[in-house]
Amino acid sequence: MSLSIKEVVSRINSGSLTGRSLAEAAIDRAHKQKHLNAFTYICSKKDVERQLGEGSPKDLPLNGIPIAVKDNFCVKGMPATCGSKMLHNFKPPYTATVVQKLVDAGAVVLGKTNMDEFGMGNGTVDSIFGPTRNIWGLEKFMKDYSLPDWHVPGGSSGGSAVAVSAGICFAALGSDTGGSTRNPASYCGVVGLKPTYGLLSRFGLIPLVNSMDVPGILTRTVDDCALIFNTIKGFDDKDSTSVQHGLNGKKVETDDNTKVAGIKIGMPSEFFSHEMSPEVVECWKEISTLLKSSGAVVDEVSLPHTSYSIACYSVLNPCEVASNMARYDGLRYGHRTSKPESLRSTEALYAQTRHEGFNDVVRGRILTGNYFLLKENYEKFFCQAMKVRRLICQDFENVWKAGTELLLTPVTLTAAPTYSEFIKWDNRKQSSVQDYCTQSANMAGLPAISIPIKLNTTGLPLSVQLIGPKFSEELIFQVAKFIEASSNFQQLHATLDN
Repeated sequence: MSLSIKEVVSRINSGSLTGRSLAEAAIDRAHKQKHLNAFTYICSKKDVERQLGEGSPKDLPLNGIPIAVKDNFCVKGMPATCGSKMLHNFKPPYTATVVQKLVDAGAVVLGKTNMDEFGMGNGTVDSIFGPTRNIWGLEKFMKDYSLPDWHVPGGSSGGSAVAVSAGICFAALGSDTGGSTRNPASYCGVVGLKPTYGLLSRFGLIPLVNSMDVPGILTRTVDDCALIFNTIKGFDDKDSTSVQHGLNGKKVETDDNTKVAGIKIGMPSEFFSHEMSPEVVECWKEISTLLKSSGAVVDEVSLPHTSYSIACYSVLNPCEVASNMARYDGLRYGHRTSKPESLRSTEALYAQTRHEGFNDVVRGRILTGNYFLLKENYEKFFCQAMKVRRLICQDFENVWKAGTELLLTPVTLTAAPTYSEFIKWDNRKQSSVQDYCTQSANMAGLPAISIPIKLNTTGLPLSVQLIGPKFSEELIFQVAKFIEASSNFQQLHATLDN
């Protein structure tokens, strides 16, 4: 998997490699690495043959490329469980727009990847399929595949990040509500893009928080990420949140000779946290020094309402969750209780079905959201949170208006914790820590990318994040490519592939 997507497509087009052999090798690798628990569903080789058909035209940009899809995207003929008992037997009758665009471009869908239940987590530990394991650092816990502990891959798109990091596929789709693509990208040492809200269609993405959810992209390199982005972006009239913009019809380019001289980059002082590990701070400073020495103008900037951002997110998220989860009632689709006593009334059916179908985390967020939305609490919580969200958006706008073109920040506060460390915190504490540097970009609808930089002293990946104004993906990719070329992190993936 050390080759880029373009290089592999070129080999397939020349006949030196076939899409079928590549996909079959990817399926074999997925089964060989089942101990990672990255997938909730793996296609059979016959499924792959059906997808390939008589062979794709040679001019397709993803001809024969194996990809994976997070299990909250609808793909016709495949399960869409969201890692939950509530949807354990649900097979959607249609395919999400972004997935269909990948297939139309020649990609082969290998299967669906594991996730925290309905995306409500930061470690990919809360799935009915069990936790996903980060491949980085795994060797110190492995003895005949006996795994007493492991490092978490981040969440909620941990399965997708592990599938890419482990070399099973070239790209994977995740989703990002408060950092759910960038967080696992950082922990797993891959590139993770959260695009501008509305640039990628949400049609077929099972919603968590409609005003913040976006499809995310996970790849090993910036070039591959840009290629996938170019393939799936664009207006979709099936999606009411899709936007018309000039970037839709423009191919975003990445250049090996990109220069950063003169680009104004801000380092928000409020993004520093006392809980941030010294190695993360050092990595952040190293990249700022690199950019500065290469001619970029790097200055400290202020986003004064950042300290309120997590509290704001913690109100708005469960409010929308409560609304979105109301559809899972045991009548229309999904899990339905079989207990006879639940049939005495519709209310009893709802209550028992939802008790069985949702885990404690999901039920807790639903109850919290309903509490915030009570008539006597609505103004005090929901309306106040919306006002704070507007202030957070204005903070970003003020920085852009002052001339800053991009922000450079950490992604996570630490390298990937072990599973035994991670589960000591409850879900609310995990979210407040793990989403500290990521969720404000979702509230403002801004594009952001996580770029792996180096390994820490214990051999775990460290990353940085670039955040830009809306529709600034081309500049983000250009600077990310420059940082990637300077870090040489991609060479480290060879240690995982062997």
